Amino acid sequence: MARLAGNMIMQRRFKFFSLTSFFILCFFRQAAALEALEWKDCLREAAKNHPDLIAAEEEVKQSEARRKITASALFPQINSSLNASTARTDTGKSDSIADTYNYGLIGTQLIFDGIKTISNVNAAAENIKAAKENFSFTSSTVRFRLRTAFIDLLRAQEMLRITREIYAIRRGNLELITLRYESGLEHKGALLAAEADLSQAGYEISQVERGLEVVQRELTKEMGRTKLTPVEAKGDFTVIDAARDKPDFEALAKDNPSLQQLIAQKNAAQFGVKSAYANFSPTLTGSAGANKSGSRWSPRNDQWNLGLTLSMPIFEGGLRFAQVSQAKALLNQLRENERSGKDSLVLSLEQAWAGLQDTLDYVNVQQKQLAAAEERSEIAQAQYSTGFMTFDNWTIIQDNLVKAKKAFLDAQANGLFAEAGLIQAKGETLEYE
Repeated sequence: MARLAGNMIMQRRFKFFSLTSFFILCFFRQAAALEALEWKDCLREAAKNHPDLIAAEEEVKQSEARRKITASALFPQINSSLNASTARTDTGKSDSIADTYNYGLIGTQLIFDGIKTISNVNAAAENIKAAKENFSFTSSTVRFRLRTAFIDLLRAQEMLRITREIYAIRRGNLELITLRYESGLEHKGALLAAEADLSQAGYEISQVERGLEVVQRELTKEMGRTKLTPVEAKGDFTVIDAARDKPDFEALAKDNPSLQQLIAQKNAAQFGVKSAYANFSPTLTGSAGANKSGSRWSPRNDQWNLGLTLSMPIFEGGLRFAQVSQAKALLNQLRENERSGKDSLVLSLEQAWAGLQDTLDYVNVQQKQLAAAEERSEIAQAQYSTGFMTFDNWTIIQDNLVKAKKAFLDAQANGLFAEAGLIQAKGETLEYE
């Protein structure tokens, strides 16, 4: 029986050492293939390749083109024409064929339309500003998602280190309990519990490794890469933008691109109201033309013309009154959107700042909790080894150490998340490092 028990113990130890060697081999294999990325590297690549930014930039180009299209009505419109035709007339006795050739230029110039076109051009200029602010807002959103992915990867990397450290602790505990069990100083339940703890630690390593690949994909996606590449985040959990002094939230909100976009849209609507009122004004257009015509090519008969055209709406079934009402309603809507947006931004800024302060304080608390748990674990280890502490009390202390390590990591990551949230609430873009 003793020999059988010894064989079982040796098999168990061999199994644990094999698992440990496997995890170490996987770690070094993975580390050798990783591309190390600092936060600045991620910022630069995302600013260049992210599809959301590229799409927002194209929207700016579209708004600039729309302004040019609108402004083109203020310039002379010159068109050329060329016409050649043949007409056949049947008189009953004989056919008559007549050829006609004509070419020339005609130009028109808008002289007055009650500042309708000018208002439309100004509205288009404000829409350009709105598109640019939308680009900045998109950049701010991309930065927040990129930062979140970077922190997720930092946390996963550190969690992998912690889980391996926990595995080593659990393995050492099992070895100690195995020796005490062989000596008759510990019961079989303690041995089985230690084996279960080691199995749990191995599972957590596998779980974190699978999650690590997910957050790697998340980061490369937010960098604008089209394929998953193994990457490693280089950094720490230091919160740089702590902002312990309470800032002026009203002043911060004014510079937020989302609010500036609402303001630009409101300004465009104001010009839209002016344009709608201008529909009631007469429109004066000048025209001039010159052409040559004749029955043979090239025609030699010269013609020219000059003219003014004045048009004035009299009755259109209330169309223009409805257009004014629509423009005013849009302006009122955008004014309220601006007010609501500003109030929401101020609230978001204060919430983000308060949340950051809470997380920073909580990091300090968890750091002290971890220090206490490590000290208690060291003392308990010595007491249990010498028989001055029961297994149940010792395992509770060991479990508290494991929890404290994970809680401290979560607190540090939450501090970075809160910092990123405050930076986004301020509207900082990818250029903000």
